[in-house]
Amino acid sequence: MKTLLPHPLLSLALFLASLLLSASIAPPSIALGVVMALAAPQVMRAMRIDPVRVRAPLAIVKLAGRVVVDVVRSNISVAQILIGRRTDRVSGFIHVPLDLKDRYGLAVLAIVITSTPGTLWVEYDRARGRLLMHVLDLVDEETWVRIIKDRYERLLMEIFE
Repeated sequence: MKTLLPHPLLSLALFLASLLLSASIAPPSIALGVVMALAAPQVMRAMRIDPVRVRAPLAIVKLAGRVVVDVVRSNISVAQILIGRRTDRVSGFIHVPLDLKDRYGLAVLAIVITSTPGTLWVEYDRARGRLLMHVLDLVDEETWVRIIKDRYERLLMEIFE
């Protein structure tokens, strides 16, 4: 079984995503989902990607909740800037020192930062453990550092390290 499905959760997720993205649940859609579910894990095996070790699954739910709240809040803030209700903003780049070293945790942090309106992951210096990010509404650099470290990094370290 491990030969056919080396990453069973990935296979299941790909199959379900394929069905959700298809216009209908018809035999061709199901066949495509099965092919994707069987082929992608084989590619992952050929690339010899290390398996993800999740140490605190419940922290994922907490992190997801925070991200949803922050994305909604950021959408409102960016909308106010775009329609001209807020003209007092200053944008800029900031450096955030990170203690997070796990590559999967860093990848999730990059996705969270980049998918949140008004923020962008620019660069990560692995040697220094420093993230360079751009913020559309930069009020206080230290506040942004605390947001990243307290709201996201701490939970990601709990999940992955």
